[in-house]
Amino acid sequence: MVDKMIKKAILPVAGLGTRFLPASKSIPKEMVTVVDRPAIEYVVREAVEAGITQIILVTHSSKASIENYFDRNFELETTLEQKKKHDLLAEISNIVPAGVTIVSVRQPQPLGLGHAVLCAKDVVGDDDFAVLLPDVLVKAKQATHDLTQMIARFDAAQAAQIMVEAVPDHLVDQYGIVDVAQIPAEGQSEVMKGIVEKPKQDQAPSNLSVVGRYILPAKIMQLLEQTPKGAGNEIQLTDAIALLQKTNVVEAYRMQGQTFDCGSKLGYLKAVLHYGLEHPKLGHDFKQLINELDL
Repeated sequence: MVDKMIKKAILPVAGLGTRFLPASKSIPKEMVTVVDRPAIEYVVREAVEAGITQIILVTHSSKASIENYFDRNFELETTLEQKKKHDLLAEISNIVPAGVTIVSVRQPQPLGLGHAVLCAKDVVGDDDFAVLLPDVLVKAKQATHDLTQMIARFDAAQAAQIMVEAVPDHLVDQYGIVDVAQIPAEGQSEVMKGIVEKPKQDQAPSNLSVVGRYILPAKIMQLLEQTPKGAGNEIQLTDAIALLQKTNVVEAYRMQGQTFDCGSKLGYLKAVLHYGLEHPKLGHDFKQLINELDL
């Protein structure tokens, strides 16, 4: 049997974004710009660079602007062509690279991350897949991105991969923390015993928090259908992963890059700062601007 590479990624974007109010009252939080493009584009780029060719947006009726952003806008393209603004035309034409398709499915009710993933079942079919939470930007610090390495590890070990990062001990009570046989080095995976939601510092099994990147076998869809409602009366992905662990190995992949929680206002500002400083056109002037501030 030939192993199938991961080619599909689910991006759950149906959430209300309450942490980003009041902006998210009328603007999907995924469409808030980080420098010069919406946050979700960075996540789509991350997926594409890892070899993903189909992006599945699990969306909501209020999020049409996300679908519109990844669609063609012929009127705008024609105007830019007529005005000979070829650089801008190239930028908006290449948002979705050739060979990559973006499809949408609706999540009719906000019933949790597990339910959002399950909404994409018919599109995923019998394929293994990735789940990328668009709240979190993952910035690479090395040539091979973390998502690429997770997919390679999944293909090699045929074990589900959950991306984790080390957090300060005093913050473990704010995250889902994984229980592992031993702490893996950065860029490595280790067998995962379970996930403990927001443990007290003295009861935490490690300091490795779940980041929001998953590589999962197709089997998880059947398990999600069997998963009862859990915390918040929602279908939780972590509960389905716990069911998967009864029959399959699940591994925690310790990331090498850096994360930015763009669902929170401070995390968003941190992302703007970091991505702004490294922007190919604006970075130099942005750095000068920061240096000139009388802080």
